[in-house]
Amino acid sequence: MPAISSQHFQDPQAVFDQIDAQFQLNDQALIDLAKTFLAEFRLGLEAYNQDMAMIPTFVTGVPDGTEKGTFLALDLGGTNLRVCEVVLNGDKTFNLRQQKYKVSDALKTGEATALFDYLADSVDAFLTDRALSSPLSPTRDEDAPDFLPLGMTFSFPVEQTALNSGKILTWTKGFSAKNAVGNDVVKLLQDAFDRKHIHVKCVALVNDTVGALLSRAYTAGGCLTGAIFGTGTNGAYLEEVAKIKKLAKSPTAPKDGYMLINTEWGAFNNSRSHLPSTPYDMALDRLSINVRYQAFEKFISGMYLGEITRLLLISLIDATPKPLVFGGKSTPVLNNQWALDTSVMSDVEEAWADGGENNVPPFASFESGILTPHVRERLNAVREVVVKQFGFDGADVSLRDAAIVRWASLLVTRRAGLLSGVAIAAVLLQTGRANFPEPDGTHKPVKAERISVGVDGSLIEHYPNFERTLRESLRILVGPIVEQNVDIGLAKDGSGVGAALCALQATKALQQS
Repeated sequence: MPAISSQHFQDPQAVFDQIDAQFQLNDQALIDLAKTFLAEFRLGLEAYNQDMAMIPTFVTGVPDGTEKGTFLALDLGGTNLRVCEVVLNGDKTFNLRQQKYKVSDALKTGEATALFDYLADSVDAFLTDRALSSPLSPTRDEDAPDFLPLGMTFSFPVEQTALNSGKILTWTKGFSAKNAVGNDVVKLLQDAFDRKHIHVKCVALVNDTVGALLSRAYTAGGCLTGAIFGTGTNGAYLEEVAKIKKLAKSPTAPKDGYMLINTEWGAFNNSRSHLPSTPYDMALDRLSINVRYQAFEKFISGMYLGEITRLLLISLIDATPKPLVFGGKSTPVLNNQWALDTSVMSDVEEAWADGGENNVPPFASFESGILTPHVRERLNAVREVVVKQFGFDGADVSLRDAAIVRWASLLVTRRAGLLSGVAIAAVLLQTGRANFPEPDGTHKPVKAERISVGVDGSLIEHYPNFERTLRESLRILVGPIVEQNVDIGLAKDGSGVGAALCALQATKALQQS
């Protein structure tokens, strides 16, 4: 049974035109989305239990690259666990040594004590097996010998209540360890260290997005926001404490200054009141394991873009009164949910490279004989990717089919890039670094300053033209002058370096107490 209704038509070109129109985002649509983003920012800053969680991290400082010290970092976020030694050199550079440890399915789904005992044992093994580059910066404990400070990157939803405290809200990514949800992840880890008499103290808890921001800040000399555009998406930024109204009664929160906020923006507009949903988006959501949640993430992250494209192509294969692509033939890659990976779309875009922009071609009257030699060469390259990656016989894929696949991929990923730009623009607008356009399309001047954005993830790093499209959205929303001042750079090993930088901040606080 198809996941969505197939297309029925009298005019085949009208089908392509209609699909194309559903994926377009004009300037006003982008402005409305950015305004809705700001409204959800405010809701999350004012109260708990909002879709956009706006989680206070209790990280109150951003590094400038002069920090020094040697710290341990523990990174748990998927199949592998990493233990790292991070040496901050104080000149915007760092040295990192690491060891990966496999987390078995039994540990992921068993008792939490077994999982955290394994984390502690892995840290102990790392310290035993590897001679450290330099002495680690010790923490001070009045009633015990010095402990080695460790920062933990924990890439699962937590409600953080202090720099070294956070309650696990839920497991994701195949984890379901029992008796963990609702408990403090730092305490679970520290209890394991203490049971085994390992003199390591977990002094800081950090999210991977916050880690990306801190890592970029260290290597670039400052940073406003960190963002993940990969398998999933999320963002963090530096906010005024005065605007985080839900912390007003928190005894551990500072009363002024700044604090990093983990936005959890993957859940933006879960109601889908403003997101440009198509039938393909609705089908993807309906058949997902988290229906009606993480709406924004489902529009822009690598986990979902291939599936949206697959659903679009299937609707053209199943079109009546006659199929509109591949002569009505399909393959297991196209028939099975999640089987079309976003990396295949990247391969298609790489194959099309320098083939020119691809507006809505007249697919209904496509004539390969009138193609220029250059376009024919590029479409042949796309066709080779489709044959190989989709599992077709070569005779089943025409140049017209290749053009349709490239067009479909472009529709989905261009929309993702524009929406990603909305998220970055929302942070610039929220923090006063930019203004919305005036009715005549101009922008009021703001203080000219370099704005550093640390990014990580396969889409922003590897997908052709993704950053270019993101910047196109930025220019529309904040103007070309501000957009030119936005320095987007990869965050080098944010999960390791970010955790070390948080451990540094925590260690300073302990030494001052």
